[in-house]
Amino acid sequence: MFFKPASISIKDIATSCGATVLNGANKDEQLINGASPIETATSGHISFIDNPKYLKYIEKTKASAVFCAEKHAGQVPKDIIALVHPTPYKAYGQALTVLYPTAMRPQPILGEDGVSDKAIIGNNASLEDNVTVEAGAVIGARASIGAGSVILPGAVIGSDVKIGRNTTVGANVTIVNAYVGDNVIIHNGVQIGQDGFGFAMGAGGHHKVPQIGRVIIQDKVEIGANSTIDRGANRDTIIGEGSKIDNLVQIGHNATIGRHCVIVGLAGISGSATLGDYVVVAGQAGIVGHTTIGDGAQVGGGSGVHGDVAPGEKVMGYPAIAASKWMREAAKIMIADKRDRKNKKKG
Repeated sequence: MFFKPASISIKDIATSCGATVLNGANKDEQLINGASPIETATSGHISFIDNPKYLKYIEKTKASAVFCAEKHAGQVPKDIIALVHPTPYKAYGQALTVLYPTAMRPQPILGEDGVSDKAIIGNNASLEDNVTVEAGAVIGARASIGAGSVILPGAVIGSDVKIGRNTTVGANVTIVNAYVGDNVIIHNGVQIGQDGFGFAMGAGGHHKVPQIGRVIIQDKVEIGANSTIDRGANRDTIIGEGSKIDNLVQIGHNATIGRHCVIVGLAGISGSATLGDYVVVAGQAGIVGHTTIGDGAQVGGGSGVHGDVAPGEKVMGYPAIAASKWMREAAKIMIADKRDRKNKKKG
């Protein structure tokens, strides 16, 4: 459970996210000490309205302040502070970073500062200032850890691995054959840099091909729990700056993920696939190897992508086709099914 936040004034919260404050007496001095959904919020909490479906709760909410768009500000009761912002959910998220700073990344489990005497540090490993390595973690020979980084219990940092500054490595993470940038968040159980699935297949059996590449993880990447990123076979697997990877995602060898991509849980990116910048891959989608997904493209949940996707295109289905076409085809099937059921009843 996260620690109870210190009380923070509405003025400071609004300043932190650029919101305009409306309604309420002494609104700037109002103190906030928590955050909750609109329907369950209590006095002293902030909440938000982004999806119009939740407007039905606004009249009865007990929240002290609500983030909302300008078009909804008039619906906020006069005794509740309206925090007006063009993107209410984003503003709410920024406010949460002020209220709950420790919720931003995994925190030291044992509360230790510095390097635990129960950690194992290999020969010629290099640790900059203010590095935390908790008990049970292993830092391999010649590995380097940048200033301000935190290595939680049970994590294994392989020999010659380089980790940048202000990066957090969760419990039971393994990182080998990799370079990791600054301000990266790696959640519990992630496995980085293990063998890619490389075999020369033939009738007489499958010959294992040594995987001699690395994994390069650029700055500000976040990787969810129990995801796996294979090292390259003959070139590097690359995760671009700012990309966010959910839990239980598999990224194969030689894959290149662009900048600021979003890959949702249970998605699989096969070897040598290339994703451009700002690509979204929804949950349980699969990308076949040696395909290219253009900048800004979106792949719907559960889809199977077997060919290249143009920049900005939205695809869905198995095999994936243009999302608009898939929805039309799905509608036709539903209409035909409804008609068949109706005819059976008549018969």
